[in-house]
Amino acid sequence: MKESTPKVIGYDDFARLDIRVGTILRAEDYPEARIPAVKIWIDFGPEIGEKKTSAQITKHYSHDQLAGRQVAAVVNFPPRQIGKFMSEVLVLGFPDAEGDVVMIGPDQKVPDGGRLY
Repeated sequence: MKESTPKVIGYDDFARLDIRVGTILRAEDYPEARIPAVKIWIDFGPEIGEKKTSAQITKHYSHDQLAGRQVAAVVNFPPRQIGKFMSEVLVLGFPDAEGDVVMIGPDQKVPDGGRLY
């Protein structure tokens, strides 16, 4: 993927994104997905609660190794129907050399629901 020069934004643009950390409670294979994916349920703490999403992360993660892992996600996008599954948040990641997703999260345990700044 060719990167372009990023468009300059103001702090207010960044502040509109609500990026939080949460702990994956459980994950399941999503065999009905057109592109291989996993269904994930994430605890974002008492303020936000549990949210679900689907993620195309099957190259590096199987559903059985995800529980307990903390991840970063955008929590203020509107829900989006992904096949027969309603995705409520967008888990964040970076592409590896082949373009497959590597999820991002803190390198130390932090309280669920913490906001990125």
